[in-house]
Amino acid sequence: MDARVLIESFAEFARSKNVDRPTMIRILEDVFRAMIRKKFETDENFDVTINADQGDLEIFRIREIVDDDSEDIWDFDKISFTEARKIEPDFEIGEEVYEKIELEAFGRRAVQMARQTLIQRIKDLEKDILYNKYEELVGEIVSAEVYQILGREILLMDGEGNELILPKAEQISKDRFRKGDTVKAIVHRVDMSNGNPKIILSRTSPVFLERLFENEVPEVYDGLITIIKIVREPGERAKVAVESYDDRIDPVGACVGMKGSRIHAVVRELQNENIDVINYTENLDLYVTRALSPAKVSSITVNEETKRLSVFLKPDQVSLAIGKGGYNIKLASRLVGYEIDVFRELNEYEEEDVDLMEFVDEIDSWIIDELKKTGLDTAKSVLSLTKEDLTRRTELEEETVDEIFRILGQEFDQ
Repeated sequence: MDARVLIESFAEFARSKNVDRPTMIRILEDVFRAMIRKKFETDENFDVTINADQGDLEIFRIREIVDDDSEDIWDFDKISFTEARKIEPDFEIGEEVYEKIELEAFGRRAVQMARQTLIQRIKDLEKDILYNKYEELVGEIVSAEVYQILGREILLMDGEGNELILPKAEQISKDRFRKGDTVKAIVHRVDMSNGNPKIILSRTSPVFLERLFENEVPEVYDGLITIIKIVREPGERAKVAVESYDDRIDPVGACVGMKGSRIHAVVRELQNENIDVINYTENLDLYVTRALSPAKVSSITVNEETKRLSVFLKPDQVSLAIGKGGYNIKLASRLVGYEIDVFRELNEYEEEDVDLMEFVDEIDSWIIDELKKTGLDTAKSVLSLTKEDLTRRTELEEETVDEIFRILGQEFDQ
């Protein structure tokens, strides 16, 4: 393979990978200089000129002519007078010899190795370009097409044919994709695995929800409304605390839009995830009240040492505060940064009720704690539920729930 064929084939391959001309020339020169170092031990006195468009390659070895008896004759950049005269009869001592080295001088094996090295360098460069591209896109939304669905992940292709990965853990539980579907997600992170970039996407990250708001709400995109914090149970419920520095802008109204037009687009993308948009405030009591919406809070007691809040509500508000599957109270706790304990306010009739702590000798304390976490702090509040509701709300075993009902029921039977 001569120099022209080698360079032209490499240049064509490089252009197909969108490698710019300066980078292509630099790679070619690096590879040829590596060949020179392998054969001549150094490339310091070599001049390499490449014209990738024409397929031209010129390699010149530059040496100074010294006397045959000179002490410097063994230096890499020196040539004896006798040897120089063999190249050109009229050379004189002190002149420089520019000796052209043909590619064939390196041997067929070295040329084949150079060709493989050039291709590998482009592939490595392609990996670096891909890594750097997506490293800059971390936290940004991308769209890609599903091309393979595996048990633990979905493989997608971007517009340039690069493989992206959406792991099962980063999918919304209600997501159902088929081959050919277009999927929106954020670039979660970029890993290197065995020298190959691995691009991980996410649809469960709070950042994904934040970017969707930026796309749908111009005031958020322009910075007129700031998203203070987002907490999510992906596909089920989310709470978004927002704040406006312009008194003329209602941050909640702007995010929801006329008749919910803006937030509906976000909800649809998130498989009907229920999104509560809350006006942020530094007033903790007010913030907690808003976070527990739609429940109406009667009073709040704060324990800064334990970072816990005791929230008191009317009996009919307790289930609203806890929410389906306990998501409302869990998300509210994460949003405000405090553990929230819910308690029912008792009316005169309910004052005849019995506090669950009275049963600590018969019911394990950890079970009572589980009941209290869901707002059940008295015997009647527990007995007002069905066994199925209590099992679902607390995730206690059915046998345990049966025993709780038996013990509490006996109190009132007496």
